[in-house]
Amino acid sequence: MKDKTKLIQDIREFNRFYTRLIGLLDGHLLNSNYSLAEVRIMYEIYTAKQISASQIVATLHMDKGYVSRILKKFEKDELINKENFSTDARVSVLALSEKGLKVFQTLNRASNDQVDELISPLAISKQKELVMHMQEIMQILNGQQ
Repeated sequence: MKDKTKLIQDIREFNRFYTRLIGLLDGHLLNSNYSLAEVRIMYEIYTAKQISASQIVATLHMDKGYVSRILKKFEKDELINKENFSTDARVSVLALSEKGLKVFQTLNRASNDQVDELISPLAISKQKELVMHMQEIMQILNGQQ
């Protein structure tokens, strides 16, 4: 049991380290007006090109009401467009508006720059090793190893 407790403490220590390192606890991500959850929803809309609110909820395992509030904020800020789904008028399909696309691209560049700044001091071999270990973590936690 002590070994398991130590493992849990070590994982949580890493989580605290990494969230602090990249500023995930800041109220606004990357010095923007948006939280991590908001930017992640923007990312899902961007990558899907068209997606429903229920698909976002399912993909991110987020509270339906919370996603709804964020999407209302996006509508108010004119970051998204909504259209009725062609086969079911009860379902709206979301896409980033031109303004939303610009906001997302700015945030995406800032995120890339943040990671670049983080890894640039490392030798290329260490950068590749870091990515390999991150991929291993994802594979293990996804049950692929």
